[in-house]
Amino acid sequence: MLDLQGYGPGIFNGAILTVKLAIFSLIIAVLLGLITAVARYSGGKVASVLAVSYTSLVRGVPDLVLMMLIYFGLQVGLNNFSEWLYELHETYAINEFYIEQGWLTLSAFYEDGMYFNIDEFSAGVVTIGFIFGAYMGETFRGALLSVDKGQLEAATAYGMSDWQVFRRVMFPQMMRFALPGIGNNWLVLVKTTALVSIIGLSDMVKLAKEAAMTTYEPFLFFIPVAFVYLAITTVSEIVLKYLERHFSKGVEGH
Repeated sequence: MLDLQGYGPGIFNGAILTVKLAIFSLIIAVLLGLITAVARYSGGKVASVLAVSYTSLVRGVPDLVLMMLIYFGLQVGLNNFSEWLYELHETYAINEFYIEQGWLTLSAFYEDGMYFNIDEFSAGVVTIGFIFGAYMGETFRGALLSVDKGQLEAATAYGMSDWQVFRRVMFPQMMRFALPGIGNNWLVLVKTTALVSIIGLSDMVKLAKEAAMTTYEPFLFFIPVAFVYLAITTVSEIVLKYLERHFSKGVEGH
């Protein structure tokens, strides 16, 4: 029986935290990816420039640097903005009006000592989702361009609305082409969750590192962590295979 010297429950909770972090990050990444892909696919100049700038920024800056920038920079930016709002209210004495109406004011907000303080988990989810949203955007864009335009025209000719064309024809066709890329992005995303320990989140990697430094037995803790990641990727492969079969129904060879 593997003896983790009392660190087992903590590392197990860290593994659950890692899975939650990966799933929430994936949801944000898929949403951002779809928005980015549609922005470029639609042909609008402003939307296209914004989407290209976003993907270029993420692909050109290391993930670790982006994580530090978002975690520290976002908190500083939000607090600076809230202080600016507070000074604006104080300057124009708007608070008295709000107090008369019985509304919460910025003065009360500050008197309670409340400032924006982003917790490590939320910061990790937003950062990883933001990073992989750019990669998902390129994946979805490639998949959108691969859909046969004749099918879309045929659906329109049958009287379908734009939403029906997207839901019944474009999305299923797009997913068939996008799933291999989504799978690759997901597997890399899972491994990237290990970076969140740099901003203080107690995921299983950080807990295993602390246990290894205390006991001087790194292999005892890091090998189970490696197996947890392998278990996640194995389950992911099974789910991806199922989705590939689902979205390939009716296609020759499946």
